[in-house]
Amino acid sequence: MRCHFRQVSLVLMLLAVLSNPLPLFASTSKLPQAPEPELRALLQRTIAEASSFNDRFDAEVWLVDMSARLSRFMPDTTQRLELLRLVHSEARKAGLQPEIIIALIHAESRFDRFAISSVGAQGMMQVMPFWKAELGRPQDNLTDNATNLRYGCTILSYYLKKERGDMRRALARYNGSLGQDRYPTKVIGFWQDYWFVRP
Repeated sequence: MRCHFRQVSLVLMLLAVLSNPLPLFASTSKLPQAPEPELRALLQRTIAEASSFNDRFDAEVWLVDMSARLSRFMPDTTQRLELLRLVHSEARKAGLQPEIIIALIHAESRFDRFAISSVGAQGMMQVMPFWKAELGRPQDNLTDNATNLRYGCTILSYYLKKERGDMRRALARYNGSLGQDRYPTKVIGFWQDYWFVRP
């Protein structure tokens, strides 16, 4: 309950700042400045484009909360908001929780879109290039976030169905380590420690 209250408070504060170009306080000594017009426009555009949310308020709460958490890994606000919008959209299309996808990305690539593993997996979700041949799409670029997320979320969703909703086994299949618990424990640990959102 306290976490939800904090999220709502953060959103309300952000909305107050975004809707008022003047500083929040009368004094000028070391006070936060109103966000630049470009940042205000960017956030408003990101929320408007986030069609996977039930409503605008849900989008604002989630994007503001996740953007603050992700800032330590991705300092650029534009890149953060665009990634979060894509993650939410692709996860929802695949019937997955967006936060578990963020945790998986945290474990796989630490949010580096150009990451390549020792076995050749590429991008944020570390998708193996053989999937392009399987789908007859050799032109696809797995370092493109939208493409990478579409592949990765679809693959994880398939494994989750195959494992009848057992996320640990689905994650192990995704990683190619079925029968071992190290990888699922790492992803679920990141989810619980960094990305979990209370309903």
